[in-house]
Amino acid sequence: SKLRLGIMSMLVVNQNVDFNTFKDHLGVTDGNLASHMSSLEKAKYIKVNKSFIGKKPNTTYSVTAAGRKAFNEHLDALEQLINRTV
Repeated sequence: SKLRLGIMSMLVVNQNVDFNTFKDHLGVTDGNLASHMSSLEKAKYIKVNKSFIGKKPNTTYSVTAAGRKAFNEHLDALEQLINRTV
């Protein structure tokens, strides 16, 4: 999915990213983003970190070792596909 690739791309280059930053950069709704985050969490590709800033809840996400490995393998597969068609 294009959205999941965007999520993983952001996490691979950042230590962690909060929910609203994902929403703003990817231009998606709360529900759509939450659904994809849930799928990535179930696959153990991302870790969810919940905390409070004052009394306001703050949810951030980080990539796991398994997620980083899967992302790199996906990029390698895309690169091979591109190289075959060129």
